[in-house]
Amino acid sequence: MTTTESHHAPTSAAEQFAQRSHSPVQRVQHTLHKHPAISPFAVLVVSFVVFTLINPRMAEAGNISLVLQQAAVIASLAIGQTLIILTAGIDLSLGALTILSMLVMARLAADNGVPGFIALLIGIGVGTLGGLLNGTLVTRLALPPFIVTLGTLSIFTATALLYSGGQSVQAGDMPDLLNFMGKLITIGDFRITYGVLAVVVLAVIVSFILSQTSFGRHVYAVGDDIEGARLAGIQVNRVLMGVYGTAGVIYGFTAWILIGRAGTASPNAIVDANLESITAVVIGGTSLFGGRGAILGTMLGALIVYSFRSGLSLAGVDDQWRVMAIGVLIIVAVSIDQWIRKVRA
Repeated sequence: MTTTESHHAPTSAAEQFAQRSHSPVQRVQHTLHKHPAISPFAVLVVSFVVFTLINPRMAEAGNISLVLQQAAVIASLAIGQTLIILTAGIDLSLGALTILSMLVMARLAADNGVPGFIALLIGIGVGTLGGLLNGTLVTRLALPPFIVTLGTLSIFTATALLYSGGQSVQAGDMPDLLNFMGKLITIGDFRITYGVLAVVVLAVIVSFILSQTSFGRHVYAVGDDIEGARLAGIQVNRVLMGVYGTAGVIYGFTAWILIGRAGTASPNAIVDANLESITAVVIGGTSLFGGRGAILGTMLGALIVYSFRSGLSLAGVDDQWRVMAIGVLIIVAVSIDQWIRKVRA
């Protein structure tokens, strides 16, 4: 037996023994801990099958297209929210910041004659600055993210209303570039917008960053144990600033998608964005305590929320019961997360 073989054999045997010593429930617990996207994927598949059996229209191309288009904006925002929650933070200002970015790019183009591309860049810049403001307050003043973003929620909301005068900007008053994300791609009865495709690309990019870069590994490390990360030499404040700044870029980008989806730039858009983004992240298997989760799960979480809404609507369920169903999903998802966090080697 070679040195390499003698070194690995005991480890393999130990692993096999550990696996045999786990009960079936513990094995499920370990699997869900290692692959957090499994739970939301199972929920999505089961719910889709059940709702299709109740009403076959659920599986029609037109309805699937509508669900994807409805989920796009919240899914995009939830990507930014995922980054922050992975560090054990939370962002309550993302909806207001997205609206502010949207109004800035729309009004610059419609009222001030700024070229669409420049207006778009400035709008994304506004989102970036808002994210960096949140990050600065969290890192420099050591304030809790909940309190910081609760405060900036009001600041961004008031700024958006003051800047726009509470008035909307219609699609016809904006250049084609700002409406681009709402254009449809038709394949038979299946129709998706460029906004949906943009969210998919965004999800792939952020997933790659989290899984294949040192920054991504540092994000998980900070969320899992911030003091341990500091002791390991990770510059925690720089990581947090990177997370909030990146989230701000994503919110600014989402503002572009939102214009295409809504066909207007309104200060009253996405009023439930904060709650819905957090819901998508939590249902998608990302832990509110940080350090565990994935963008794939978040995308599945957003699809679950809108699939439930569509399925319950097609089933003729009253609106109040639909809201209750989402609330139950949140509680169940957090309960499962708490159970998974108790996993033992």
